[in-house]
Amino acid sequence: MAKYLLLKHYRGAPASVNDVPMSEWTPEEVTAHIQYMRDFAAKLEKTGEFVGEQALAPEGTWVRYDGEGRPPVTDGPFAETKDLIAGWMIIDVASYDRAVELAGELSAAPGAGGRTIHEWLELRPFLTEPPTATH
Repeated sequence: MAKYLLLKHYRGAPASVNDVPMSEWTPEEVTAHIQYMRDFAAKLEKTGEFVGEQALAPEGTWVRYDGEGRPPVTDGPFAETKDLIAGWMIIDVASYDRAVELAGELSAAPGAGGRTIHEWLELRPFLTEPPTATH
């Protein structure tokens, strides 16, 4: 089994002429989208492939070490940006192919008008061994 992180990106602006930003969805469309994701997670709980998930608030803060004491803090990212990480899901699957299959299925969540949003999901394997340097 291998763990993968699925990063769900919120598109604040349409990626194509057929996309509708989530800020323009009706409350019913948002509810249907969230229910699809809940049903997806429930299905994976039954197969033992679900590890966890969490939606993220649209506001955030950037922080970095500056070597001087208190790190500088900058507001952002903002929901008005074109791309914002909206949440994540961790899956534990038998293969990379299975992870791709599940990411594709999650990408089929409904959006405006109940149409599939064909959402791009970032699929990242967990690092299982520290990288090694070769000379």
